[in-house]
Amino acid sequence: MKLAPVVLFVYNRPKHTRMVLEALQQCDLSRETELFIYADAPKDASDKELVSKVFAVREIIRERQWTNSVFITEQEKNLGLANSIMQGVSKVLEHHDSVIVLEDDICVTKGFLKYMNDALTTYADDPAVMHVSGYIYPYSRRIKVKEETLFLKINTCWGWATWKRAWKFFNPDTKFHLDLWKTEEERRKFDIEGHACYYLQLEQNNQGIINSWAVKWYSSWLNADGYSLLPKKSLVRNIGNDGTGIHSLRTDKFDMELASSIEVKKLPVQENIAVRKSIDKFYKELYHTIPLPLRIKKAVKSFLTGKEA
Repeated sequence: MKLAPVVLFVYNRPKHTRMVLEALQQCDLSRETELFIYADAPKDASDKELVSKVFAVREIIRERQWTNSVFITEQEKNLGLANSIMQGVSKVLEHHDSVIVLEDDICVTKGFLKYMNDALTTYADDPAVMHVSGYIYPYSRRIKVKEETLFLKINTCWGWATWKRAWKFFNPDTKFHLDLWKTEEERRKFDIEGHACYYLQLEQNNQGIINSWAVKWYSSWLNADGYSLLPKKSLVRNIGNDGTGIHSLRTDKFDMELASSIEVKKLPVQENIAVRKSIDKFYKELYHTIPLPLRIKKAVKSFLTGKEA
C-alpha cells in the first residue's frame, strides 16, 4: 500500500506544535510516511513576542526527523491559515493522489495514520466518498453504531484526508457557494438540520469578517453529492480549545471518546441519519451554553472552521 503524505500547518504555538509532532511520531506507519510542514510567517514583524513564537516553532519542526522524510516550507510573508491550507493541499496533490491534513493543535492517536491510509485505499475509486475525517462530533451514546466507520454529509476538519479526484471540486469563491443554498430547506440541510451555522460562515466570508477554507470545502463536496467517512470514535484530540489560539474559545464541549485504532471495511455509501440528527441536537444544545457574541466572534471563527491564523 502506497502511503499518503501528511501535510501539517504551523504558526506560533511552540508547545502545541511539539505535542502534535510527538504524537504523530508515535503513530504506526510514521516511519514510512512523508511529512510536509508549512510554517507561516508573522502577521506583524514588529511584534517581538509573536516573532519569537514563530521562530520557536520553526526551531521545533527542524529539531528532529519526525517521520520517514520531512519537507519544510517557511513562508516569507504571512498567508493566514485559510490561504496556507488551500495552497499547501493543492501543492501536495500536484504530486500525490491523496493527502492527510493536520494543523498545529490536532494530536493524533497511535492508529490515526493506518486508519487514514486504509480509508484512502479502500475508497480510492469510489467517487461518492470525498472526505475522510479522523474526528467525529459528539453524538448520543444511546445510538449504537455497528461498524467501526460511518458516512455523513457533514464536514469535520480536525485531522482529515482527501483525494486529488475530490479536491478538484474545491471552489474558493464564496459567492458561488452562497448561490448554491438559496432556499430555506437547502440552508437547513447545509446547517445539518438547521442548528449549525455553516451558511452564516459563508455570509461572514462574503462580508470579510472571517476567512475560512473549511466551509467552502464542505460546500464544494456537498454540492458534488459527496460523503464523508468518519470513525465511530475519534482518533484525534484538539488541544487548541484551551484559549491559546487567536480565535479559539476555551471549551471541552467538542471532546469525544478516543480510539487507539479503527478498522476500515468497505461499506455501502449511505448516511447514518440517527447520528446526523444527534449531532444536530449537539449543536442546538451547544448554542444555548455559549453567549451570542462569543458564538459569532469566536466559535464561528474557530472550531467550526479552519480558523484564520
